Amino acid sequence: MAHKLDEKKEWKLLLDHFKEMESVHLKDLFTEKNRAKTFSFQTNDLFIDYSKNLINQKTLNLLINLAKSSNISEKINDMFSGKKINETENRSVLHTALRAPLDANISVDRENVSALVHSVLEKMKVFTDKIRSGYWKGYTGKKITSVVNIGIGGSDLGPMMAYEALKPYANDTIDFYFVSNIDGTHIAEVLKKINPEETLFIIASKTFTTQETMTNAFTARDWLIKNLKNDDAVGNHFVAVSTNEINVKSFGISPENMFEFWDWVGGRYSLTSSVGLSLMIAIGDESFREMLHGFHLMDMHFKNAPLEENMPIILALIGIWYHNFFGSESHAILPYDQYMFRFPAYFQQGDMESNGKSTSTSGEKVNWKTGPIIWGESGTNGQHAFYQLIHQGTRLIPCDFIGFCKSHNPLSDHHDKLMANFFAQTKALAFGKSRDELEKEGVSEKLIPHKIFSGNRPSNTILAEQLTPSVLGQLIALYEHKIFVQGVIWDIYSFDQWGVELGKVLANEILNELKDKDSASHDSSTEHLLSFYKSNR
Repeated sequence: MAHKLDEKKEWKLLLDHFKEMESVHLKDLFTEKNRAKTFSFQTNDLFIDYSKNLINQKTLNLLINLAKSSNISEKINDMFSGKKINETENRSVLHTALRAPLDANISVDRENVSALVHSVLEKMKVFTDKIRSGYWKGYTGKKITSVVNIGIGGSDLGPMMAYEALKPYANDTIDFYFVSNIDGTHIAEVLKKINPEETLFIIASKTFTTQETMTNAFTARDWLIKNLKNDDAVGNHFVAVSTNEINVKSFGISPENMFEFWDWVGGRYSLTSSVGLSLMIAIGDESFREMLHGFHLMDMHFKNAPLEENMPIILALIGIWYHNFFGSESHAILPYDQYMFRFPAYFQQGDMESNGKSTSTSGEKVNWKTGPIIWGESGTNGQHAFYQLIHQGTRLIPCDFIGFCKSHNPLSDHHDKLMANFFAQTKALAFGKSRDELEKEGVSEKLIPHKIFSGNRPSNTILAEQLTPSVLGQLIALYEHKIFVQGVIWDIYSFDQWGVELGKVLANEILNELKDKDSASHDSSTEHLLSFYKSNR
């Protein structure tokens, strides 16, 4: 019988080691002459410096031994080979197949997955070329100048984040919008900005029953028909990313304009599937495939690199070190590039929906903390918002800083100023400012306690030459695999999301009640709230 995580000798050795490290300051660790070189390396286009962490070589060795005790190499191979590691849903987890080359030997239930993937990619390319060239026309014969992606969760966060990140590569003759929230305001504000004769709606819902997505989709359809005065117009202005051909057809979309994806693609890992159709239209097939190649580069690194040189594994283990031993509750992702301003939000879902679990794979409640709270903001915006808490607050908040050597918009000295802040923040977090330094500067005794920076705040620094489609793919895959590794070590299932279901069920019950159908019994608080709502709507 396998030992529970907190019963493993590797875990206990880390607990003992933590007692040695909890009072060590980064200033002390940096007396090591070659520390930065020892704790940094490059993989493909990404350079990572993880020297500003509260670790030494012993820490790293112990963490790697913990990963080995979880059979991490075997688990990685299981995922890549198509084994049904999403056991609660009896599904393979093969987002890596979405970016593998055509000749990759990947099968699920004896079916050639690579062939399926590349068939859909080719269909996406053909459609993309029609939209971008103007060959595809709206109902009245006009070219498409606006694309509206309607989805939620991974069907929204992924395409929107990547579109914003890759705007330098986007078609500037087409405007792109992303609608997700069931709040009518979201779609209403988009509908104000677009011309029905020139708009394509992409409805992204695997089942074509998702409440939020389909509510917005029907509103968009009603709006289109009202303006173009013919139900037949739907076929020219709507396509579907789905697996439910019956519902798609009933909506008014030809099955020829339905782009498939599969059960072995989880929503938050679906960007590289047909869910990325809006992105491909924006940046073109060539850039989209460059992004896929970037994903694949990191996939292969993750699959093949030794543990001690494996970027996702290193980041995962450092995260566990802080979360489970230092007691940190959250993790900040801080991209210093405005194009990446949605990257932290994307991985809020990626990480928190994956590893926000309290039940082990054996069905028992875990005795250790699992997924951290993920948050962040881009560049100096974050500095002028929440960095105060990171620098001088009472919480330990590990940070990932992501930066680029070249800007897509090299205006004056903007980029050098941005990156000066980038490097300064990691230095300030690590080393702080002491009483002695403040006294030498002549700071008054009254102010000194307020101006002391204790330092010893850990961070990782990830650098690339420039934000390109390939680099974005590498970054996303890096975090995807980090999340997977942490889930394996925590002994939880990272690829289901049962925690989002209960709210949906209760919402449907209450909705019926709000429509004066069946009345359900509620707790006194919910009863009072519903009464207030009904009397004031």
